[in-house]
Parts: sequence; structure tokens; C-alpha cells
Amino acid sequence: MTEHLRGDTLDPRLAPDQADLERENAKLRKINAALIQRVEKSMDQQANAYSLFQTAITLESQVRGRTEELKSALSRLERTNDELLAARDAAERANRFKTRFFTAVGHDLLQPLHAARLTCSALAEPNGTAQQHRLASRIEHALTTIEELLISILDISKLEAGAMSPSLRHVALNEMFASLALDIEPLAREKNLSLTWRQNDFAVVSDPQMLRRMLQNLLANAVQYTQKGGIKLAARRRGASVRIEVWDTGPGIPPAQRELIFEEFRRAPSTDRPMIGGFGLGLSIVQRMAEALNHPLGLCSSVGHGTRFSISAPFAGVVQQSTSYSASVSHAVSYGLHGAKVIVIDNDTAVLEAMQSLLQSWQCEAYLLRDLSELEELITSQSFVPDIVLADFHLDHDTCGITAVDRLRAATGRPIPAIVVTADHAARTNDEVRASGCELLLKPVKPAELRALITHLVSRAEGAGTRA
Repeated sequence: MTEHLRGDTLDPRLAPDQADLERENAKLRKINAALIQRVEKSMDQQANAYSLFQTAITLESQVRGRTEELKSALSRLERTNDELLAARDAAERANRFKTRFFTAVGHDLLQPLHAARLTCSALAEPNGTAQQHRLASRIEHALTTIEELLISILDISKLEAGAMSPSLRHVALNEMFASLALDIEPLAREKNLSLTWRQNDFAVVSDPQMLRRMLQNLLANAVQYTQKGGIKLAARRRGASVRIEVWDTGPGIPPAQRELIFEEFRRAPSTDRPMIGGFGLGLSIVQRMAEALNHPLGLCSSVGHGTRFSISAPFAGVVQQSTSYSASVSHAVSYGLHGAKVIVIDNDTAVLEAMQSLLQSWQCEAYLLRDLSELEELITSQSFVPDIVLADFHLDHDTCGITAVDRLRAATGRPIPAIVVTADHAARTNDEVRASGCELLLKPVKPAELRALITHLVSRAEGAGTRA
């Protein structure tokens, strides 16, 4: 055996075994390397899995924390929403209360104003003394200012509370223009201004009370700032609309002032003390009502020459001219009321007394009643037919003045003319009065308008042969 190991080389007989061993060894090394690599890879995967596990635990903890934060935020949001809902409900209750309050206060304040204006008008009759005329003029001026301010405040409050919603219908402009001219003409005459209006046969789609209020404010504004010249009221057809225009020959409005004048408590410079609307609410009300009605409001002015305000309303067709209120108001003074029998139904003693004085100054026979029971006594005790009835809309015990008119018409068998007087500006009230065949006047009533309307209704009844 030792002999086989001697020398520098292996025994050739052993060489093949050694080569096999080396090849086997090399193969084992490769297998070992592969195993080690797989082990290392497996360990890396395990490390990655552990890392992912740790990451998942961390993320789960974060998600849990964020979920708690979200729950807390949602809880706070729910509490906030509850508080907002409570605040909204409180605001709505406050608005409803404010609307009811201003409606009630408006009626209670307009009622004595109504009586005061009637009494003041009786003092200013032609048979009074010069001192009475001066005092009556001053009182009338003060009452007009109070009335305009009160109505403006009520209008602003109703618009802000959303209580003034338009009731759209067809409105004949000619009759409205005649009525407006009757209201504004005394103010224009006091300043030696001419007041003209162009007759037309247009009807528009609008809310009659809101449209009249807007035009009344524009006309009053024109009279206030015009020192010489005149005022003109007109209507022009413009495609599918009618543009109602109020022109004046006043000082004009500079461009920088044309946006500001529609803000509350803004007034253009004037050398004259304002007669009405002196608190800068008139144009603001016009703008708000125009927006509520979707009637575009226009302004064109030339400094030193005058101003034109315009309101555009949808054209509703042409109406025929008739023997209506508009045809007679301009000649109201020429008609006499001597001996006209007038029944007045009102639950306010001050109004009854003022109305009696005014009607007596017009040489009318006035019969004053407070409720339906007194009306029944009058019907049963006297066999006469009145020429006209003036009835308050709201009487005692939730009785309506229309009921009294219907009862009197049924008892006499005649369509007796009637005027319902109220401080209730609601569209529903207007509809009820019109449906009953009565005329409507809003408190405080202007005596000149009342006399013109009484004259027209009585003369129309005479023409139809229905007057007693």
C-alpha cells in the first residue's frame, strides 16, 4: 500500500475514483450552495413576511386610531347638525313671529292713522276757516310722512321674512294709472308740478298690489326731487313686454349715484326738504319687489334734465276701455253726493266718528253700525235701500265685512255697491273682496280716493237704475 503512495503522482489505477470523488464533491458543493441559497431566500421571505406582518399590525393600529378619530368627528358633526337644525328652526319661528307681529302691529297702527286722515280731511273742507285749513294741511303732511314710513318698514320686514309672495294675474294698466294719478296729484299740485299720464289699453301679468306700490314709490320719488316742470306716467309695448315709465324733469342722477340710490337709507342730494319717503326706503322697496316679480327695473338719467325709471312686465293682451273707475276719477269733484245714503260698518268707534264727520261734510246721510246685530236691527226697523256700503273687512267675533254686505244685498234684493276697507294686504283678502263683487281700499284710506270711488259707484248705480 505504501508503495502505491509513493511518488509525486497518484497511482493511475486510483485516478478514476479520485475524479469521481471530485466530481461528486463539486456536485455536492453546488447542491449545498443551492440549498443555502434557498434557505437564505426562505429566510428573506420569512423576514419579509414578518416585516409585512409588523406593517399590517402597525397599519391596523393606525386604521383603528383613524376610525376612532372619524367616529369622534362624525359625532361632533352630528351634534353640530343638531345645533344648526335647532338654530334654523328657531330662526324660522322668529321669522314667523316677526311676520305675525308686523302684520298685527301694522293693522293696529294703520287703524288710528285711517281715523286720523278721515278726521283731518273733514277739517279741511271748504266750509272751514283759514286756520282750520292751515292746521289740517300740517296734520295731513305729518300723517302722510308717518304713513309712508310705516308702510315702508312693513314692506321691508315682509320682504326680508319672505312673507310677501307675488300673486300674479292680469292687471289693466289704465285703471291703475288713474288711481295712482289721483293719489299723487295733490302732492304735485302743492309743488306747482304738472302730472300727466298717457291712457292705454295694455294689460300685464303682475301682482297688482306690488306693482301699484312700486309705481307709487317711483311717482312719489319723482315729485320729491322735482322742483319745476312735471311728472309723466306712460306705458309702451316692447315685444313680449310692456315698459311702464315714470319721467320727471328733476336734477337727474349722476352716474356714481345710480347704484347707491337703491340702498336703504340712501337719498340723492335735494335742496328741498323731502315731502314723503324721506328715509330712503322707497327705491329699495321698488328694487326688491321688482326682483320678487322678475320685472326688470331700468334707469335712464341726464344730469340737469331729468330721470326716467321703468318697470318691464309681461304683456297680457289688450283690454277694452269701459265706463270704469278710471273714466270718472279725474272728474270726481264735479259729481255731487248730496243726499246719498251710506251705511258704514266698522268695529272701531274712532273710525265711525271720523267717517261720520267726513260723510256729513260731503252732505251724505251716514248710518253707522258696529256689527251684524246692529245691521239686522236697521234692516228690520227701516224700509230703505242704501246707495252704498262701506264695510271694514275684519269685524268683531271673527266676522267679515263681506258677510254684512251679502246680508244687506239679500235683504233688499239689490246689488248694492260696496267698498271693503282693510289694512290686510294679503292676496287672499283681495281675492275674497273681488269675488264678492265689492271694491277694495287699503287703510289708511285717502279721502279724495274714497270720495271719487263712492261717486263713481253711486253714479254707475244710478245709470243702471239700481239706486233707491
